[in-house]
Amino acid sequence: MEKVRDIRVNKDMTSAEIIEQLSKCGGFMAMNFSQAHSILEEMFDDKECFRFLSFPACIISTGMRGIIAELARRKMFDAIVTTCGTLDHDIARSMKSYYAGTFDANDDELYEKSIMRLGNEFIPRDNYGKPIEDFVQKTLNELYPEKKEFSGREIVWEMGKRMKKNTILYWCYKNRIPVFVPGIFDGAFGLQLWMFYQQHRDFRINLMKDEDDLSEIAFNSKDTGALILGGGISKHHTIWWNQFKDGLDYAVYVTTAVEWDGSLSGARSKEAVSWGKIKEKGKHVTLYGEITTTLPFLMAPFL
Repeated sequence: MEKVRDIRVNKDMTSAEIIEQLSKCGGFMAMNFSQAHSILEEMFDDKECFRFLSFPACIISTGMRGIIAELARRKMFDAIVTTCGTLDHDIARSMKSYYAGTFDANDDELYEKSIMRLGNEFIPRDNYGKPIEDFVQKTLNELYPEKKEFSGREIVWEMGKRMKKNTILYWCYKNRIPVFVPGIFDGAFGLQLWMFYQQHRDFRINLMKDEDDLSEIAFNSKDTGALILGGGISKHHTIWWNQFKDGLDYAVYVTTAVEWDGSLSGARSKEAVSWGKIKEKGKHVTLYGEITTTLPFLMAPFL
């Protein structure tokens, strides 16, 4: 056993220098934070590792969008697995603004003012649905004469191709980073796909092609690793496919969910070992923390 050591910090220290001290401070999640950093560092250094980034859409409504876009710009991850709202927010925020609000707002009043609340953020109704509709419908009308069927990954790249350079989808298109959205119809973007289909009955989104791509990654990658933010379908789809290559070699979970209700979102990384989704000898840790607080500090040493 090592003795618990006091942390020394000052205004001139880098985040990496502070994180280095956390491994010996004995403090609850501080040691997990240090371990998460070490696992990510090893994962990034492994040149034979295929790296997944998984996250829920809600964080893209926040300033975390900038960090995810920068990770894509620098090609630090090889694939993204996320939810439909990521497409919604990335498109909407490329044209319109969201605003800082409060959890304690009167939601009846917000409704009367056509403002939607996402946690402690305010989204004017006109800044969300209509911009997404206009952009998606315009893009689909451009694509349709030449091609009638797309995989999820392909349609996301087509959107990114037409977006501004500060967006996640643009950099994923530019750097050929596949974005897998297994629940692609569960949001405003998916609604627009369905709306387009009403007038174009031969239009298809073939999600089986996405699964083919994921199977190729699973069966052909020597090593795989994942930074999994939050839970839900994006988390499970990432670890699900990795069981077919005997599990992830590296896994860092960041979550606020608890495991005692049996939820996938709350399941710790150690549970995934029993399913073969993380290797028995793989390096993994669960870091309990809210993503918009932890992600900037977790990523800062690598950017």
